[in-house]
Amino acid sequence: MTTATRTARHPSTLATLWRSTVGKKAVMAVSGLVMLLYLVAHMLGNLKVFFGPEDINGYAAWLRTLGQPFLGHEWFLWIARVGLLAAVLLHGVAAYQLSRRDLAARPARYAHRRRRASYATRTMRWGGVILALFLVWHILDLTTLTVNPNAEHGKPYQNIVASFGTWYGCGIYIVAMLAVGLHVRHGFWSAAQTLGANNARRDRALKLTANGLALLLTVGFLSVPVAVMTGVVS
Repeated sequence: MTTATRTARHPSTLATLWRSTVGKKAVMAVSGLVMLLYLVAHMLGNLKVFFGPEDINGYAAWLRTLGQPFLGHEWFLWIARVGLLAAVLLHGVAAYQLSRRDLAARPARYAHRRRRASYATRTMRWGGVILALFLVWHILDLTTLTVNPNAEHGKPYQNIVASFGTWYGCGIYIVAMLAVGLHVRHGFWSAAQTLGANNARRDRALKLTANGLALLLTVGFLSVPVAVMTGVVS
């Protein structure tokens, strides 16, 4: 028996894990937690806009030099971007494949209509689509500055003001951050269940944590465009 034949008949542990429903849910949970950590760090960085241009612009410059001299200029940012992109892709592919499996497993017709899930659960899929589209817009707006009016390279404060100074920039961001809040609320609880962190004693604390994180991120992210719209940041 050749090596190729043995490999074909005995897939690797990772391949077996990925093909299983439990494995896909675990990938979604872990990748979701990675993205959650990024969101918290990103929100805290965004809030530096309230301390003025020098503070947030200096923070952005520091990120570009983080890890030097071991890392080159902007290497840390690119490593973080690649890691985040991998998490997003794994999360999205696993979610899509699980959704297809769920639809395929359902009988053609039900004798009784299933109990309607919560609003957050029913909108998770559409929320994921909204966030994926927003991610493309956000990169073009505040990373490559392709669609940002009056953009200035290396000056995030001025770019944030320019972006949120438009009605459509604020509108897109507000809708996306509301979707983030719903996604985090439901996703955190689902991840806790998948990773076995929940039990009868911890359920209440985990639900409060999920609600608290969702509220914190939503308010934190939305405070920036609201501040620009109201003239607090200008």
